[in-house]
Amino acid sequence: MARLIRKLLPRRWRPDFVEIPVVRLHGAIMSGGGQFRQNLSLASTASVLEKAFDDKDSPAVAISVNSPGGSPVQSRLIYRRIRDLAAEKNKKVYVFVEDVAASGGYMIAVAGDEIIADPSSIVGSIGVVSASFGFTELIKKIGVERRVYTAGKNKATLDPFKPENKADVEHLKTLQLEIHEIFIDLVKERRGDKLSASTDLFTGQFWTGTRGVELGLVDGLGDMRSYLQSQYGPKTKLKLISQPRGLFGRRIPSASVRIEGLGSGLANGLVDAAEERTLWSRFGL
Repeated sequence: MARLIRKLLPRRWRPDFVEIPVVRLHGAIMSGGGQFRQNLSLASTASVLEKAFDDKDSPAVAISVNSPGGSPVQSRLIYRRIRDLAAEKNKKVYVFVEDVAASGGYMIAVAGDEIIADPSSIVGSIGVVSASFGFTELIKKIGVERRVYTAGKNKATLDPFKPENKADVEHLKTLQLEIHEIFIDLVKERRGDKLSASTDLFTGQFWTGTRGVELGLVDGLGDMRSYLQSQYGPKTKLKLISQPRGLFGRRIPSASVRIEGLGSGLANGLVDAAEERTLWSRFGL
């Protein structure tokens, strides 16, 4: 309706600029989150993406990505939602990489019809990683006896308090290879002939934005404002889309805060913070 009204107005009264909705997808990709930490997941991003793509007057949506990765499932769900909305609303998607779009962060980035990075951005890391610790010697030293009771011989697979089991590791590697193939197929589907023939492309290696252009992982170098103005004119405006706000201007949380859950929430938040710090540190950030 708004678009129709604009067309009926005399030309001199119509706005002579294009406004592009902007969504910021920044942080580690993990399911859940809470009052202490907001991670990237489909649940935390769905409403913002819907709002951005619902702008009927905009020809495109710009997405700023700054993520070291995380959950492959949540990464693909966010990627899929962006592509579904782009097809449904007939919008072009521009992705702009800030510090890093690696691993799951890069999986989200390939949802863009064009990917633009800073020359010093980190991109790539197309691979799968699992990490854990082994505490068998520690519990012996402090005199702790581990007791685990299961129905099903594989229910205690990869228990960090038991010696490493070769069969468990082989099973984990099989899972990783399957997930890696899904990731590779997705990148090939989206980037197609743009990708170089480099044998390092899918090894988990990562590169700067400059090298990313040469490898076909990125389409160009630049910043969001300048690039979009070059596409839609010097009067192009950017409109940041944020989470819905309540009556007094506060952002509506994804889950209610309960006093009795503060202790467990704080503990989980500390674990998430440590995991997120590990993800960022892989790229020197």
